[in-house]
This record gives sequence, C-alpha cells and structure tokens, in this order.
Amino acid sequence: MRGSESYDGPALAALIAGACAIALAPIFVRFADVGSAATGFYRMFLAAVVLAPWLAAETRRHSNRARMSAVQWGLMVAAGACFGADVLFFHAASRMTSVANATLFLNFAPIFVVLGARFLFGEAVRPALVAGLGIAIVGAALLMGHSVALSLEHLHGDAFGLIAAVFYAGYLLAVSRLRGEARSTAEIMVWTSLFGAAVIVPVMLLSPEPALAGTLRGWAILLALGAVSHAGGQSLIAYALAHLPVGFSGVALLVQPLAAAVFAWVLLAEALGPVQLAGGTIVIAGVLVARRAATPRKPYAGDKAR
Repeated sequence: MRGSESYDGPALAALIAGACAIALAPIFVRFADVGSAATGFYRMFLAAVVLAPWLAAETRRHSNRARMSAVQWGLMVAAGACFGADVLFFHAASRMTSVANATLFLNFAPIFVVLGARFLFGEAVRPALVAGLGIAIVGAALLMGHSVALSLEHLHGDAFGLIAAVFYAGYLLAVSRLRGEARSTAEIMVWTSLFGAAVIVPVMLLSPEPALAGTLRGWAILLALGAVSHAGGQSLIAYALAHLPVGFSGVALLVQPLAAAVFAWVLLAEALGPVQLAGGTIVIAGVLVARRAATPRKPYAGDKAR
C-alpha cells in the first residue's frame, strides 16, 4: 500500500486508541501508594488476571490450534522481559532525573523500532518514514520541552531513560513477530504480562518501598492501571501489530505523549501552552508523513489476525 487510502483503518484506530490508553499510565502511577517496582508488578500481573478468562475461552474455541514452538516461547519470554526491564529502567530514570527527561528519552523508542524492523525483519525504510519519525520526535520534544533540563548531573538518569526506550522497542519488535507467527493477542498479552511481572518480583522484594496498597482506593488505582493501560492499551497495540508494519507503528505511538498531555490538562489541570499545542500538531504531522511510506504487513506463513 502507498498512501492512506487502502490502509487498514480498524488496525490504525486500535493503535491510536492503545496509545491513548497507555498515556493514562503516568496518571495512575502518580496516585499509586506503592513503590515504583510494585506498581510495575501489579500493572502486569493484574492485566494477566483480567485477560486470563479471554485466553481460556479462546483456548476452548481453538482446541486444535498448533502449540507454541520453542522459538515462540522464547519470543514470549523476551517480550515480557523487555517490558519488565522497560518499566524498571523508566521508573529508575524518573527518580534519577526529571520525569520530563525520562519521558523524552523513552520517546526515542521508535528510532530503535525502525532500526530493528529494518535489520531484523527486512522492512523497507523509506525516506518518508524517516522524515515522519524525525518530525514526530521534534513534536514530542516540544510537548515536554518546557520541563526538560539536560545536564551532566542527570546523565545517569537520562541514560536509563534511553535504555528503557531500547527495551520498549524490543518488546514491540517481539510482539510484532509473535503476531506474524499467528499467535493471538490474548496469548501474547497473558504470557508476556506474567513473564514481565516475574522480572520485577526480585526488585520489588528487595525494595524498601511499600509493596502492598493500604486502601481500597490504592488497589482500585492499581487495578485501573493493569486493566486500562496494560490489558486494554497494550492489547489494542498487539492487535494492530498483526496488520501494520512495526516501523510505522512505532512512529504512530508517538501520539502517546500528546494524549498524556491532554489527559494531564483535563484531569490534573496542567496547562497546555502554545508551544505544547504546536508540539502536538507537529507529532500528528509526523505520523501522517510516516503513514505515506507505510506498506501492508507481509505476514509470515499462517498469519491470522486475532
């Protein structure tokens, strides 16, 4: 496909909706009354609990479906481990540098997604995709630029934010490959969530921060984080990755900081100034430019979108 006229509309809508759902995560995290590692653990563990009935029903309906191969199990473990590491490094970066700095470097993830798609999956990297990626990153930087402060003092924290971006890119690439291997959204989300939660457990147990919410409100916030941002948002993204090229998907997910800014404005009364509005507009322009370069996924043998 060239241009937007034949693009898979439902998949693109799912991807954008997923980006908006994960944009709520920082707000849920802000109000959580457990430590950062525990927050990440509950995010993934509770998502797996919420999604388990879906996987059980799907397994009953498709009882004759091929079992996962050793390679596919390896991809599941890798995807979960990458997401767990992404959460740990991002939370550590948020403590060692400003949240704005950590978020800015996390938004470099599409660069690594595009590189991985090219060298691991052989996806074409057209000039329009590179241009759209550059434009969208500039827009994302403008969105949070008023809060970013680069200095040697924050070097380690900024580096951790960049490492988080690498791990999130690894997660997206692994999930994209699993979708191409005809593994369902329910399978991917339940297993990667459990593996990701397992990665965080040792850090949570060693952390001096609280691991248990002290109120029903605290548990409700953690459940919302798991159900809305992870089970909902990441499931929509996983669904979309069966239809859309992962390189373009990485660029399109840069609408997430725009959605986060809008949610912060509506829910937290954090004002949006002219620079932030301009940044959001530039992000959208970058995604539209990248969309012109996107082509339909070339599914692996047996690829079925579920």
